[in-house]
Amino acid sequence: MDICGGGGMEIAIIALCAASVALCVFLAARISALGSSLNELKQRAGEDNERIRALLVQQADMQAGRQLGVMQNVNDTLLRMQQSNDARLTEIRAIVDEKLQKTLEERIGRSFALVNERLEQVYKGLGEMQALAAGVGDLKKVLTNVKTLGILGEIQLGAILAQILSPEQYDTNVKTKQGSNDAVEFAVKLPGDGEGGTVYLPVDSKFPGQRYIQVAEAYESGDKGQIDIALRALAGAVRSSAKDIRDKYLDPPRTTDFGILFLPTEGLYAEVVRLGLIEELQRDLKVNIAGPTTMAALLSSLQMGFRTLAIQKRSGEVWDVLGGVKTEFVKFAEVLDKAQSKINEANRQLDELKGTRMRAIDRKLRDVAALPESEDTTEG
Repeated sequence: MDICGGGGMEIAIIALCAASVALCVFLAARISALGSSLNELKQRAGEDNERIRALLVQQADMQAGRQLGVMQNVNDTLLRMQQSNDARLTEIRAIVDEKLQKTLEERIGRSFALVNERLEQVYKGLGEMQALAAGVGDLKKVLTNVKTLGILGEIQLGAILAQILSPEQYDTNVKTKQGSNDAVEFAVKLPGDGEGGTVYLPVDSKFPGQRYIQVAEAYESGDKGQIDIALRALAGAVRSSAKDIRDKYLDPPRTTDFGILFLPTEGLYAEVVRLGLIEELQRDLKVNIAGPTTMAALLSSLQMGFRTLAIQKRSGEVWDVLGGVKTEFVKFAEVLDKAQSKINEANRQLDELKGTRMRAIDRKLRDVAALPESEDTTEG
């Protein structure tokens, strides 16, 4: 029993060993087959890698060729665009140059025409200036004449008086001083104290033109010594003229106790003011200095005084007229009262007629048939 049992175990072991050997042989064979398969796979993988590498190289070559083609096409397109733009720019430049040339020629032509026109005007102006210079020379010759200057001043003073005052408010060439044959150029009539009396205001025009021209020439030279000499000469001439007015024309109460020395130009008047002669002549010689503007202002104030005086003289007449108007107004009120009474009486009679008479007429017509409205309308 033991032997049989032991032999069976050995057989099992041997069978197991044989199976193990067989398994090892099978595994070895499979391993060998797997190794062959791996080698084949490696070989195939290497071949595939070579094919893939070749394809990649081919794709890279194709891509490079395509890129070169695209770049060539882009370069060709850019070149054609550049050539087209160059041609277009050349055409535009030619058109612009042509238009600029045409515009420039037109503007230059107009400018030359305008310059020629201005030059003609300048030449014409130069001719007029030459004629004016000749006229100024003639005027200077005229103005250097003392008598002519006095006449010009007298004309200007007369024009100012005629513009502001009425003809009956001043006289010309009046002998204002008793016992003297000297006549003042103009004398403004002022109301006196007596009824209808007149007091004259002497107004004389003086124009020391030669002295004034010397002052202007001295200013132009800039020499202080000559300026002082010319100003002293001008002040002396103005004082002498004011003294003549006082001595020849002032005779209160026949005249006012002051006179007016008229200077025909504002420049001359300004020089006299700057010399301080206004206050001096008023104080010492009772003579007022007036230029064209101040003379007009003085006469305007006198005209206002004349109007005020006229209003005062006519105030009594106004009161008389107002008294007459008041009397007539009282009479008018009485007439209105009478008219109102008659109107009230007429209203009363109308009311009576409307009441009593209308009722009587209505009773008389009560039995009379009225016409239809349509027939009445048609007849109407």
